[in-house]
Amino acid sequence: MEETILTFLSRYISGPYSGTLIHTVIAAGIAIVALISYFVARLVENTCMLFIMRSRTTWDDDLLNTKFLRALSQLVPAIVVAWLMPKFFNATDNMVSWVSILTKCYILWTVVFIFYVFIGNLFSALAKRRRLKVYAIKGIFQMVRLIVVGIGVILTVSILAGKSPAAILTALGASAAILMLVFKDTILGLVASVQLTANNMLHRGDWIVVDKHGANGEVIDVSLTTVKVRNWDNSVTTVPPYSLISESFRNYQPMRQSGGRRVERSIYIDVNTVRFCNNAELSALRERGWIADNMTDDADMVNLRLLRHYLEEYLSNHQQVNASMLLMVRQMEPTPSGLPLQLYFFIKSTEWKTFERIQSDIFDHVYAVINEFGLKIFQTPAGTDISHRLSQ
Repeated sequence: MEETILTFLSRYISGPYSGTLIHTVIAAGIAIVALISYFVARLVENTCMLFIMRSRTTWDDDLLNTKFLRALSQLVPAIVVAWLMPKFFNATDNMVSWVSILTKCYILWTVVFIFYVFIGNLFSALAKRRRLKVYAIKGIFQMVRLIVVGIGVILTVSILAGKSPAAILTALGASAAILMLVFKDTILGLVASVQLTANNMLHRGDWIVVDKHGANGEVIDVSLTTVKVRNWDNSVTTVPPYSLISESFRNYQPMRQSGGRRVERSIYIDVNTVRFCNNAELSALRERGWIADNMTDDADMVNLRLLRHYLEEYLSNHQQVNASMLLMVRQMEPTPSGLPLQLYFFIKSTEWKTFERIQSDIFDHVYAVINEFGLKIFQTPAGTDISHRLSQ
C-alpha cells in the first residue's frame, strides 16, 4: 500500500526537492490521520461515558471515570503514528529514528499514566465502600503506583539507550545498596502497611494512643510513609507506620465496639471513720432500702462493708452501667492518704462526652452517700483548716 502511495505521489511531484516534499506530504498525512483518530477516540469516550453514567452499578463510575477514558483516547494517536511511520519511512534515517523513539516513550508513559489513574480509581472506589474504607490499604496502592512508575523509568532508559530491560536491571543491581538507602522509609512503610492491614491492627477512624510520638486521637489517614492522627485538641500528629509495628501503641477501637467503657477510680476513705453501725443507723439505712434485711450478723454491721454492698447494688441497677461486664467495689492497700475504695465497672456509652457526664453523675451520688454511712473522705488539711483548729 505504501509503495502505491509513493508511486502515486512521485508521478505528480517532480523537481530537485521532490523526495523531501513527498516525505513532508506523507508526514502531514500521518499527522492528519492521527488527529482524526484522536477525535474519533474522544467520540467513543463520550459515548462510553453516557453508558457508564446510566448504568445502575457505581463501580464503573469510580473505575472508568473521565480521567481514565481521556488517557485511553490520548493513547490512540500515538499508536497510529507508531504503526504508520515504518510503512512510509526508512527506519535508519536519523530524524525518523528520533521520532520513533519519542513516539515509543510517549506510548510508554501514556500506558503508565493509564495504570496510575486506574490504581487511584480502584483505591477511591474501595475507600467509598463502607465495609472496605476502614482498612489501611492506601500504602499498598501507593507502593503499586511506585512500582508502575519504576517500571516505566526502566523501560524508558531501555528505549533511549537501545538496551534490553534485563541489562538495565543488571546495572541497577550493582547500585541496589544505594537504592535501599534512598528508599528505606518507603520500603519500611510498605512492610508496615501490609502488616497493619493483614493483622487487622489499624483502620481509619480508630482511636489510638502512641505515647512516644504524643499522639492521642483518631486516625484520619494511613499512607505509605505516615499515619496521621487527629488529636483531641484538634492538632495532627504524623507517625511513621513502621514505628507502630516495631513499638507498642494502644488502640481503643475494640473498647468502642465492646459496648462498655471502663471506669477504674478510687475514693480515699478516712480510716478513723470506719466503725460498727448502731441500731438507729441500721434502721435508717433499712428504711431507705440501702442495706438488705438479711444482714444481721455483727460482722456485717461495719459501715464500710455496708457501703461496699450498697455501691455494688447501686451500680448493678444503674441504667447506664453495663451490668453484664465485670463490676466490683473493692478495698485497695491502705496509703498515707487514706483507705482506697475502688469502683470498677463499665459504662454502656463509649462516646467521650456522654461517658464523662455519666461517670460524674455516678460519683456525685457516691460522694453524697458516703456521709450517710458514717464515713468521711480523706482530705489533706489546708492552711485554713489548721488555722481554724488553732483558733478554736
